[in-house]
Amino acid sequence: MQPGFDFAVFIGRFQPFHSGHLKVIQSGLQQADKLIVLIGSSWQARNPRNPWTHLEREQMIRGCLSEQENQRLICLPLMDVPYNDELWVRNVQTTVSGIVTAHHTTPHKAARIALIGHKKDQTGFYLNLFPHWKSIGVDNYREISATPLREQYFTEQRDAVLEAYCSGGKLPQSMFRWLTDFAREAPAYQQICEEIAFVNRYRKAWQAAPYAPTFVTVDAVLVQSGHILLVERKASPGKGLWALPGGFVDQQERLLDACLRELREETRLKVPAPVLKGSIRRQSVYDDPFRSSRGRTITHAFYIELEPSNSLPKVRGSDDAKQARWVPLGDIQPQDLFEDHYFIIQDMIGVI
Repeated sequence: MQPGFDFAVFIGRFQPFHSGHLKVIQSGLQQADKLIVLIGSSWQARNPRNPWTHLEREQMIRGCLSEQENQRLICLPLMDVPYNDELWVRNVQTTVSGIVTAHHTTPHKAARIALIGHKKDQTGFYLNLFPHWKSIGVDNYREISATPLREQYFTEQRDAVLEAYCSGGKLPQSMFRWLTDFAREAPAYQQICEEIAFVNRYRKAWQAAPYAPTFVTVDAVLVQSGHILLVERKASPGKGLWALPGGFVDQQERLLDACLRELREETRLKVPAPVLKGSIRRQSVYDDPFRSSRGRTITHAFYIELEPSNSLPKVRGSDDAKQARWVPLGDIQPQDLFEDHYFIIQDMIGVI
């Protein structure tokens, strides 16, 4: 039977890939000549919610398919844009358009494109974001969710959990082997386990609160002469990652005062407070519900732009920062930054 579409597009995080994802991919390959898989949450630093790189997730997917199926599969990374949905949609459109241009075998005819996904899944909202493409909804196979699988995988019950998922048909056999090998061989597995242990201890300390706590933090986006001031985190969460100078607001502080205090404590910056306050160009709130593994954390960021100079102010790490340094804006890489700080920077300097 001739496929009804030239291309089907499947967007997902696949953290990790499971039998429900596989059913969608198989359906897409049945209904289209080629399947484009856009692997979301790409180019992020490893964290409990996103422990695998997009290349590792592509390995997961391709390992579950035959050679013939893989020849019809195109996998590409897709970066999140948590504070600009329109840009995320444009990125999807641009990526798919480039693939269609490169692979469409009959350029004189418009390509038939369909977006495929779980029609009853809370993450399937994107099926309504691309009205110029057909939409194919696939039932959620056995109501499988990657979240409990991922959370149980990074525990002492890992092997039993994998065996249960595999024997129940919820995890492909090749994924059982892949995840087992990753846990035994990849240093990243232990790194994520340690991060999760920290987060669990952190949340346990707040269990007695009458309501789920919402934390308030501040971050300084300090820029001078095309450089931004960053600190290397000394401890979990995000140990070893680069971050904006910032932290939690004290009970008796205003937001700006907390920001300047954290900036001085973590970088030993000597610029006078009146100069910093007079150099504020913008402030904004960043409240993505998943921005922090510690729980609901809303941050208030201040964009401070100092006058250009041939000499950047001296800084050094202190308090919670292992080191502090000025980084050229063009050298910032999202996989090196903590939580959503890359997106905060991009939004503050007007890139997104």
